[in-house]
Amino acid sequence: MEKKFFQEPAVYVGEVNINVTDIERSIEYYEKIIGFKTLDRSERSAVLTADGKKPLLVLEQPEDVIPKQGRTTGLFHFAILLPGREYLSSFLRHIAENNVQIGASDHIVSEAIYLTDPDGNGIEVYRDRQSSEWSWTNGNVTMATEPLDAQGVLAESNKKWNGLPEETVMGHIHLHVSELKKTEEFYNQLGFKVVTNYPGALFMSTHGYHHHIGLNVWNGEGAPAPAKNSAGLNWFVLEYSEQAAEDAVQKLEIIDATVEQVSEGYKTVDPSGNTILLRTKRNN
Repeated sequence: MEKKFFQEPAVYVGEVNINVTDIERSIEYYEKIIGFKTLDRSERSAVLTADGKKPLLVLEQPEDVIPKQGRTTGLFHFAILLPGREYLSSFLRHIAENNVQIGASDHIVSEAIYLTDPDGNGIEVYRDRQSSEWSWTNGNVTMATEPLDAQGVLAESNKKWNGLPEETVMGHIHLHVSELKKTEEFYNQLGFKVVTNYPGALFMSTHGYHHHIGLNVWNGEGAPAPAKNSAGLNWFVLEYSEQAAEDAVQKLEIIDATVEQVSEGYKTVDPSGNTILLRTKRNN
């Protein structure tokens, strides 16, 4: 993992907040299968962490929660970035031992394992190849979806999985959106540039990363936003310096996007109804 991608001036993804239908079941899944630790919890919510300090995932169970709705905008997956291939090796062996159904891909820039939680929320667990191995042409990074060399990954390490390592971060988030053009314009105002195009999808980043945000219309052009009490995405954090956040807010106002100042920074909503916290400081 190249540390420069997670320091200023990059804008990067912080924690993700999702609705679940059974908080106890979800905590058990995210601790046992994914390897999170519970940092804080209440009757209907839990804050999960890798290092015991920084929240990465927040689980909420609304009183009137309903199952995840199909063919809507919202979460495709959030992506947990491990600090090296040896950890992906241990994780792959761990989920195989627990008979967890997965998908797996080699994206050239990274190697990834895909899962879904008990509510159908998508999860990617991945490791990056060194950025010196990535190929760029005219501002676009070469990515693909090839079969994962699972045997090669397993051979990388024989260490037992002991949960997410402390250096784990939220690497990126991938969203279902209702259309791409206005959504791309919106994220441009937040400082992101398109670095890869796929059929029905585009991938955007800052600071030369392969992608911090994925956007797709695979649930259909014009897909509606889900109900607020549906299992799925509530909001996600983008981490900014104060100056970068102020610049982004000014640009959002030009395109008449809704922006609200909150205690940790600013809150906005993309054209597909996905809520984003532009965080400039953390409350302790």
